Amino acid sequence: MKPEIIFTGKGHAGTQATLETEYTVHKLYEAADKPAFLRGVGERVRAVASFGHYPVDGKLMDALPKLEIVSNFGVGVDQIDLDAAKKRGVVVTNTPDVLNECVADTALGLILSTLRKLPQSDAYLRTGAWATKGPYPLTTSLGGKTLGILGLGRIGEAIAKRAQACGMNIRYHNRRRKDSPFPYDPDPVALARNSDVVMIVTPGGAETKNLVDAKVLDALGPEGYLCNIARGSVVDEPVLLKYLQEKRIAGAGLDVFADEPRVPEAFFELDNTVLFPHVGSATIETRKAMGDLQIENLRLHFAGKPVRTRVV
Repeated sequence: MKPEIIFTGKGHAGTQATLETEYTVHKLYEAADKPAFLRGVGERVRAVASFGHYPVDGKLMDALPKLEIVSNFGVGVDQIDLDAAKKRGVVVTNTPDVLNECVADTALGLILSTLRKLPQSDAYLRTGAWATKGPYPLTTSLGGKTLGILGLGRIGEAIAKRAQACGMNIRYHNRRRKDSPFPYDPDPVALARNSDVVMIVTPGGAETKNLVDAKVLDALGPEGYLCNIARGSVVDEPVLLKYLQEKRIAGAGLDVFADEPRVPEAFFELDNTVLFPHVGSATIETRKAMGDLQIENLRLHFAGKPVRTRVV
């Protein structure tokens, strides 16, 4: 008999189609009464294929007494209670590395779009303003600017490589200093003070919630830019909105938000923001690679072999 697994959300279609051929799948996200749904199938479920932000917490794990593995689609596992999984002997996997280059491409695009106001200049042309009002106003160059990377992991290093190709200088802050050629700042405030652009690449979760707050934005100042391709929770979003409205920072490029896909409409009224709908890794090739790794982890586990990318 096929192992029984749960999908927490509607995710990558090709990945889910493959999983449905190899396992008996139960779609938690489609259940109107989730507790009743779990009571009906929970005793038989051995794995969770995690898609999106649905919480895989101790409560869900307790409703699945035979749970062995949570295979996550994505690098970030902030929606999974890792302590609860470890306590219950549940394996957790994610999909690192296969998306590094794609996310870094998006990050560079976000920096370019934010400083050069590329979406705004596109709209300027399309509305006929070029013909009626003249050339688009001058914007800001990347060359010679300092990019402060908040979270210099594998993705952060890929971003640094691209930014250097544009003539930017790099510095960084991590919880712990690493062997890196780039200057290190001891905290996010110092990083912001020493940077023209701060790019957030940290994990989400409780440890980084509102890490970028008023103190960091004050240090960035009215000529500084903030870009975020990590998690919306890392930024104090109401404070950021206020600083943008009051021009207390020069601008922001955001691919992630606190309550996706519900983005505060006040952001839409600003001409100093560039907003992406969480497309950091959203290419055909990368999403397939992520799905392949998620599938591989499940296959290895049920074959009695070590998983490839274990988190706990």
